[in-house]
Amino acid sequence: MVKTMALSNNITVIYEQMPSIMSVACGIFVKTGSRDEDTNTNGISHFIEHMLFKGTENRSAKQIADEMDMIGGQMNAFTTKEYTGYYVRTLYNHLDRSLDILSDMLFNSLFDQNEIKKECGVIIEEIDMYEDSPEDLVHDILQKQIYGNDTLGYSIIGDKDTISKFGHDELDSYFKNNYHQDNIYISVAGKFEENELIEKLERYFNRLNRATKYQKKPCQSGYEKAFITKQKDIEQVHLMLAFPGFPLDSEYSYDLAALNTFFGGSMSSRLFQTIREENGLSYAVYSYLSSFTDTGSFCIYAALNPTQSKLCFDLIIQEINRLFKEKVTEGQLCNTKEQLKSNYLLNLESSLSRMMSLGRSETLLGKYHTQEEIIEKIDRVNVERVYNVASKIFDLDKMSLSAVGKISGIDFKGMYKSICKA
Repeated sequence: MVKTMALSNNITVIYEQMPSIMSVACGIFVKTGSRDEDTNTNGISHFIEHMLFKGTENRSAKQIADEMDMIGGQMNAFTTKEYTGYYVRTLYNHLDRSLDILSDMLFNSLFDQNEIKKECGVIIEEIDMYEDSPEDLVHDILQKQIYGNDTLGYSIIGDKDTISKFGHDELDSYFKNNYHQDNIYISVAGKFEENELIEKLERYFNRLNRATKYQKKPCQSGYEKAFITKQKDIEQVHLMLAFPGFPLDSEYSYDLAALNTFFGGSMSSRLFQTIREENGLSYAVYSYLSSFTDTGSFCIYAALNPTQSKLCFDLIIQEINRLFKEKVTEGQLCNTKEQLKSNYLLNLESSLSRMMSLGRSETLLGKYHTQEEIIEKIDRVNVERVYNVASKIFDLDKMSLSAVGKISGIDFKGMYKSICKA
């Protein structure tokens, strides 16, 4: 059973016991990300995430790593557009040590100027590495365009000029303003004794108590259709098409998940079968959902030889049109729903996956859905509901396009205009 509570300082805790396994996973979710930044601070959430591993008043960076290795634990962190996460996964008997390390990082990090300078170099290398990942780049340059009027379009990692200006004062100020007891959520899943867990969380995490009330930056994003290309001297062209979608926990969420699965989200999907299996045009081709608390998009991606760009583009558009001409049957949809349920339930067997799911839901939505509720929502999907959401998604006049690679001589603008009224 999933339970929620608040520590004495108002930090929200969500937890679930999984007594049949030997591991426990604990995550600290801070509801701040790149969309909470501005032009002067873009990339600072990600920078702070790195710096929390670089030494505290009690431990050096090496000691943090050594102590986790000594208990055979996994420790990592990540930054998204809407939240930042830190997590550990250990055997249940090492929970106390892992919480000690996590809380020390959270409350006692030094933001040492020498470490900041070194980590800036690491992040610059990360930016360069990202530039060499066209699959990620083609997604991000399009998001920057379609959410251009809002910080949701900001890069999570920032840019070299901005992050090079960060020092102790900038990081410390942003940390104190955004790492607030009203803005932090703790998620735990796995094997533990309930009363012992609550006592440990209270002992390690109740020291955070900012005097001022947390003020979150208001954000509201809309979708603007966009066209953007970027020349890169690589072998393939990476192509992305996007359509306006729906936010997290929309009434259409599970209808949309079913649509994505049979359209392009699996190896048996129509898109994969047509582009890769029947025509051999692409090794990687798929569709996926990109959803946030207030907006979202439906995306289609393909990596291909530049000479095949026009044919691949045309076949993707044909598949969108075929979706409405050759409708999915109830039998086919039943298979898709079974696939969704199986993937969901299999994922829950991992303490880390379960902890992540609970933490993300509580942080972004302020609630969670039980397993029974989610299965019921999937079962409720039918052909009529799927085509209702498909008609809302696939408005070709609102389609956006981005392409990265050897685009010289490829008339992407002409392809785009032939479909979408510019």
